[in-house]
Amino acid sequence: MSHPAKRTLSMLYGTAWKKERTANLVKQALQAGYLAIDTAAQPKHYREHLVGDGVREFLSTSSLKREDLYLQTKFTSINGQDPNNLPYDPSSSITEQVKASVASSLHNLRNNENVEESYIDCLVLHSPLPTIQQTMEAWDTMSSFVPTKVHSLGISNTSLPILRYIWDNSTVKPKVVQNRFYAATGWDIALRQFCKDSDIEYQSFWTLTGNPEFLSAPLITRTAEEVGISDEVLLYGFVQGLGITPINGTTSHIETDVAELLKLEKWKAEGHNGKTWEKVVRVFGLFLKKWAHNGDHRG
Repeated sequence: MSHPAKRTLSMLYGTAWKKERTANLVKQALQAGYLAIDTAAQPKHYREHLVGDGVREFLSTSSLKREDLYLQTKFTSINGQDPNNLPYDPSSSITEQVKASVASSLHNLRNNENVEESYIDCLVLHSPLPTIQQTMEAWDTMSSFVPTKVHSLGISNTSLPILRYIWDNSTVKPKVVQNRFYAATGWDIALRQFCKDSDIEYQSFWTLTGNPEFLSAPLITRTAEEVGISDEVLLYGFVQGLGITPINGTTSHIETDVAELLKLEKWKAEGHNGKTWEKVVRVFGLFLKKWAHNGDHRG
């Protein structure tokens, strides 16, 4: 899963709830340096076809090629869809629903008019289905597209037992987990350890909105002031320091967030050596473990 965006920002641009602004925001994000994009074949919350429009418009004037980008989308089961706006026939089998959803995503995210050349960097199961048998039917169908039309698979909104079951009972192993990062799940400490041990990338959403208490924590505010960046971007930096890839869906701070993340990288490299940064990240990680253990989720 090596590509420029991961090496530079270690962050994905999230496209949920952007509606008619999606294409322009995706293009703006790509121009700013977010070369990894997250979307879904879920018209209820995403405009996947407009993500494709934004990507193609960006590539038409950029020196970068499609292979320089990372495009991640999702298969969303009926439970997460608007029944009046679906990318597949709801009366068909789960297998056929997955196939139709992937076909629509390949069309939406195509680089040119030749859909045969289209591919998806990562296809994520948006959430487990009601039974583990249904979940595995969806997973096995998703696996049938790997490695040609889909390069890797992931799962979102998962628990550790379900992730373990998929890992133990699949030929194509998950390479991505995308979960809410918040107190209610204890910040997924055990699940994230499993991901680390299994070479699975853990992606966080609700990183800011799910953790408002962190933004007033002295460790965050003092370090952000020292670096000269916002508390929000510093929190992203701390989360990245834990080996997490955040999803950032900002509409108003696209360029400034990138600039501040790069400023943080420069700060770490110039005189504020890695040991200093590693120390404060380690303290942040210990705070998470303490708060998760005690149920004390105050900043």
